[in-house]
Amino acid sequence: MAQIFLCAGVILLASLMTCHAAISVTLDLEPADHGQLFNLENEDGSVILSGHIGRNLETPDNLKATQNGSCINFSSIGTELNEVLEDCIDFGDAHWYGGPEQSRQYWPLDNVTFSEYSYVTKSQDNQGIAERYWLSSAGVYIYVEPDVPLFIDLNNHVNKSICFIAKSSAPYLSTEVPQLKYKVCASENAKEAHKNAVLDVLGKPEGYPDERMITHPIWSTWARYKRDINDSVIVNFANEILSNGFNNSQLEIDDQWEICYGAMTFNKNKFPDPKNLTDTLKSMGFRVTLWVHPFINILCDPWLTEATDNAYLVYNNTGNTTLTTWWNGIGSAIDFTNPEAAEWHVTRLKNLQEEAGIDSFKFDAGEMSWLPQPPRLDSSSYPYPDVYTHSYVNAMSSFGSMIEVRVAERSQNLPIFVRMLDKDSNWDWNNGLKTLVTTLLQMNMVGYPFVLPDMIGGNGYEGAPSKELFIRWLQANVFMPSLQYSYVPWDYDDETVQICKVYTDLHAQYADVIINLAAKAVQDGSPINPPIWWIDPSDETAQTISSEYLLGENILVAPILDEGAESRDIYLPQGQWHDELRNEQISGPTWLRNYSVSLSELAYFTRVTTVNVK
Repeated sequence: MAQIFLCAGVILLASLMTCHAAISVTLDLEPADHGQLFNLENEDGSVILSGHIGRNLETPDNLKATQNGSCINFSSIGTELNEVLEDCIDFGDAHWYGGPEQSRQYWPLDNVTFSEYSYVTKSQDNQGIAERYWLSSAGVYIYVEPDVPLFIDLNNHVNKSICFIAKSSAPYLSTEVPQLKYKVCASENAKEAHKNAVLDVLGKPEGYPDERMITHPIWSTWARYKRDINDSVIVNFANEILSNGFNNSQLEIDDQWEICYGAMTFNKNKFPDPKNLTDTLKSMGFRVTLWVHPFINILCDPWLTEATDNAYLVYNNTGNTTLTTWWNGIGSAIDFTNPEAAEWHVTRLKNLQEEAGIDSFKFDAGEMSWLPQPPRLDSSSYPYPDVYTHSYVNAMSSFGSMIEVRVAERSQNLPIFVRMLDKDSNWDWNNGLKTLVTTLLQMNMVGYPFVLPDMIGGNGYEGAPSKELFIRWLQANVFMPSLQYSYVPWDYDDETVQICKVYTDLHAQYADVIINLAAKAVQDGSPINPPIWWIDPSDETAQTISSEYLLGENILVAPILDEGAESRDIYLPQGQWHDELRNEQISGPTWLRNYSVSLSELAYFTRVTTVNVK
């Protein structure tokens, strides 16, 4: 047996030195079934993570130590195109977090399963974020390098395990020999591991989004009107918002304002004078934003012809077509890995801004699955398709801190809102209200603190939300970074209007707290809305809570997420807590069983004393 230990980031020979660090890494190089085994162990010898390398390593030369925690890097390159590389890691008794955004967003990942699942941004399962990062309650993180043609098995062969599979198969190009590169890093606890990951692999934002978008609601035409919009509809919408006493950050004109998709030209039958419309809205106190996308549909000329003639579009791998089907028809996608194409698209948007008086944009799409498959991109330095998402978001970020995008890939540095993918107007785990909190946690814990929750009440694809769902959705949203309305309180009754005013105002009252936390995220990469175990990473009960979240480290929110419920169990971790609903002090850790919460109430708690937990 050969062994390697990591002590404070220094490789030591086991036969010569004794390791006194809290974490040691042991690699067993004796052959096992189809490869080798390795363990991460505490100094007392207890195993916190085990792995199986799916091929034989004769030497440990590919292992390295890094300064941020105790890490071991694995790197393998295939010898032929059709080779499949696979390593598996056993999660043991630990709980795991992170991974992709999903429509069924469970937290933690203990009961989630994937089978050879392509790890790219895609419309399937609402996977708008696919960061290759997983975090363990035992203080371990795993990061897979971006140039790996990655598929994953999760809890598929053995419960609580993940397998990383590298193979040159669709949606990846089949012209590259596969390689599998990842690192496993151990720290004192999950919080310290994540802080190290921010420094080492995730990065932190360079600034934060527009403060007015944080403070006051965004009002969108989408869910309430869908595509049935015109000049008078939007002015009437603005008048309703003001007459009911609500503030705003901006009013967003959503789908079907163009003469054809990709024209970036207003339909004059619906919007005879766009500049007059935006001037009217601005005189009413609104900023105006516009829904846009990266597609040009067939027959949308002369713009499609211009893009085709200049090779601005994404082709499939054979170079035979640029056509792809997206939710609004058949068209082509701009290739943002081509700098000239990106600049052409940005210039057209800027011209539209100036001509129509548009303040900013809601950027839709960006998943690689909307491209012709498998996509052939202009990028020569990075052959894998998620570079499209990365390039698209980077190009659109040039429009400043007032934008929103719905996809992200290695984009943690950008000072912009990343929106949750469209939520459905239901209560359950099928992309409904229960996933609002878990998606918030997932996004924060893969490095995106500037979360724009989807519209209050969901998108209503199968009917508008009930009054109860609408109110509970707003309450769950209050301590998240921004509010976004489309369905409106006055479509229900006066009681709904009054309740929504209370919680919309409550969000504005805490806007300074959110802004300060956004500034802290810029400083050190801290999540704005972490899971409640962030206060005490050793708290095994807190590690499994999926229906509560924090604002910073001193506000805990426990919304009602079940239809018809007027009570719930609430868990408070360590510390002295002030119950803002009952106006009383509570010592944690403790459960509050059958805590009563009427339809007009939201349970939240402020921490009045802290605990000495890193």
